[in-house]
Amino acid sequence: MKRAIPVLALSVAGLVPVWLYSPGAAHEGELTEVAAPEVPQQQQQAAPQTTTSAPKATGSTPTPQQQQQQTQQQQTPQQAQTRSVSGPAVNTSEGTVQVQVTFQGTKITDVKALRAPNSNPTRMALPLLRESALKAQSADIDTVSGATATSDGYKQSLQAAIDGAQ
Repeated sequence: MKRAIPVLALSVAGLVPVWLYSPGAAHEGELTEVAAPEVPQQQQQAAPQTTTSAPKATGSTPTPQQQQQQTQQQQTPQQAQTRSVSGPAVNTSEGTVQVQVTFQGTKITDVKALRAPNSNPTRMALPLLRESALKAQSADIDTVSGATATSDGYKQSLQAAIDGAQ
């Protein structure tokens, strides 16, 4: 009996920090990626380049303003064709799923998971879901076995992004 009281007190003292523990943002159980816009190679090639060329046959040298306007006119068609659209964050039983879709004209060129549950099945499913979406060029893709909730959230966010791009 003499030992029971100290054992009980020390057990409670040891469990208090466990009960009060709250995980930080890094332990929320969710993968997050910074949605920094990636510059496709085609846009990098369309970047203004400083070139020295002979004047045109008209005999007038273009002013720097005219050169800038010509460069902007050349860039505008490609920039209008390549765009990224983020789908909404979809809450699932496993966590939040959100995707970003990159379009080249009307073709889906990339799908990136911005947010996804941090679980082993989800980490294995994301590349499969991305590959299926790129192949199907739509959100009509198969659910990945073992990651059903994540797959459903992925498809919902993907479909909303596709709808928002049109």
